[in-house]
Amino acid sequence: MTQITPRDGFAIVTGAGSGLGRALARQLCEKGFIVAGTGRRPEALQHTAELCPEGHFLPVTMDVADFDKVAQGFSLLIEQHGPLALLINNAAVYPRIDLLQETPDSFWHSMAINLGGVFACSHAALQDMAPRGAGRILNVASFADIAPLPASAAYSVSKGAARVLTRAMVADLADRFPDIVIGDWLPGALDTEMGIPDGLAPDQAAQWGVKLALMRDPSLSGTTFERDTEILPPRGLKRKVRDLLLMKRPKPRSL
Repeated sequence: MTQITPRDGFAIVTGAGSGLGRALARQLCEKGFIVAGTGRRPEALQHTAELCPEGHFLPVTMDVADFDKVAQGFSLLIEQHGPLALLINNAAVYPRIDLLQETPDSFWHSMAINLGGVFACSHAALQDMAPRGAGRILNVASFADIAPLPASAAYSVSKGAARVLTRAMVADLADRFPDIVIGDWLPGALDTEMGIPDGLAPDQAAQWGVKLALMRDPSLSGTTFERDTEILPPRGLKRKVRDLLLMKRPKPRSL
């Protein structure tokens, strides 16, 4: 299976100032990548830089909901550091607001980050990837749209829409650019500011996320992995009967 290496270019990880984003960025840096980590808090990004091998982490203060700044920032990074090999769309907010306290403005602010940011960053990355016909985009996803928790309307809707966006990007691009691989990864409940106290350690989850992100096999486009295992798409009755007759049952891939 084709692997991305530092020779292919640099990486961008959004939301790299804490939690999972910080862990993903640090582990990529330890593998020799130059990683541009975005976030809204300069001091948090600087702390991430201090945890990474010297000279490998580039702190980039950026709000992914500021679409003009995203386009300008990505263009400048590519101009300065060469091909963009990998984008991990990790930045998200989870405001936990009861529906009766939510406002249209607060709802759309979450949408602008969790959905708009994924599109803006992916669109900016593709300006470099598409002309070269190569690249990797991994979107950090959630099951929140399937089973929303109380006080999570904006988060659930935005994260669910982002999973639809992944499929839409694959539908538009996979045939023309098979070596631009786009997929979703669900890290599970984490012990982070947005997660739960007894969740999985971000460093553990990041090991799976980095491994998946560096895999650039075209067969991974449109796939969804939960933690370290592929989630197979639903099979219709005809497919199930055919698989039974052929004694062939699809097996999910593991990292």
